[in-house]
Amino acid sequence: MIFTNLDGLGRAAQVFALIKSQSLTDPDLATLIQGATAGMVQALDDPYSAYLEPELYQDLQGNIQGTYGGVGLLITMDTDQRLTVVSPFKGTPAQRAGIVSGDQILRIDDRDTSELDLEQAAALMQGEPGTQVVLLIYRQGQPPWEVTLIREVIEIPTVEGQFLEDYPGIAYIAVTNFTEHTGAELGQLIIELQQQRLEGLVLDLRNNPGGSLPAALEVASFFIPQGPVVYIHGKGSSETLNTVHPHRIEVPLVVLVNGGSASASEIVAGAIKDTGSGKLVGETTFGKGLVQTVFPLTGGAAVKLTTAKYLTPGQHDIHEVGILPDVKVELTPEQEREALAHAPAPDRDPQLAEAIKLLQDYPQ
Repeated sequence: MIFTNLDGLGRAAQVFALIKSQSLTDPDLATLIQGATAGMVQALDDPYSAYLEPELYQDLQGNIQGTYGGVGLLITMDTDQRLTVVSPFKGTPAQRAGIVSGDQILRIDDRDTSELDLEQAAALMQGEPGTQVVLLIYRQGQPPWEVTLIREVIEIPTVEGQFLEDYPGIAYIAVTNFTEHTGAELGQLIIELQQQRLEGLVLDLRNNPGGSLPAALEVASFFIPQGPVVYIHGKGSSETLNTVHPHRIEVPLVVLVNGGSASASEIVAGAIKDTGSGKLVGETTFGKGLVQTVFPLTGGAAVKLTTAKYLTPGQHDIHEVGILPDVKVELTPEQEREALAHAPAPDRDPQLAEAIKLLQDYPQ
């Protein structure tokens, strides 16, 4: 039986009528409905649920799909708060223009970057494909120069990897996010590594905030036996999500995690730990054991709601608890900045160094 709170609906209609008849401001109907919708979601008191206006919904779709309109630059603020290029993505307008790691961006169109934070700078460089943006670039030892870039659809790489120098047979793979492309990217990289002598693997999930659940299933399937990856418990329903392909690589595995490893990262890390497929090194993970679902609305908006919680294959609820590493190695903020800025660099990264030691000591 469905009960309707007619008193509550009547009160909402009364407020609407009062606003239209008495308020000095005269918002249109669409604005009032948008405010009411956002208010309902806000009343859930759930930090992971949100009303998404059309622009925010488009941004979210781009993040999940791993694409955006831009020039293809990974940027940071250096210690002197100068906007600095970490690296250009391969095959993008920025790389074709000759921008390289370490270049500083002094101006974006008519905005001095000293007046911007990182998010503002990134937003200014993004935009509709086909539009242009002018950057003023400085490289040490050279006078600044302007470069005009035409924005394109940029596919964000989420997987990077290589064999580690001085450690024969040991490879390092970093997964920075989970998008629609992550599983395919990882699969291609694994094929390339297996064509050489792959004897051990470090999977870096540090500071990976999560993303697509299907991508997490794909990634986990490379590392655990066929079977459950995660158990999902929703409102009146439960579901077991299993591995989605049989292409497991059976080499000694160590996973790096920290407090920035959340959501989909924890699904992968939890599955690897609970199935005994590898060891976790680092710090306790974030502890986000909830699943959000995005529901499109009319007019291009959407609502994101927490619809389920998940348990690891060992039936562990990690929400607000996190996953404990098998080997705890804590980093100071300074050590973390140093490690991530030069990754992979075992001599600057105690967590990576410990992972390599575990692989070297693995029984043959």
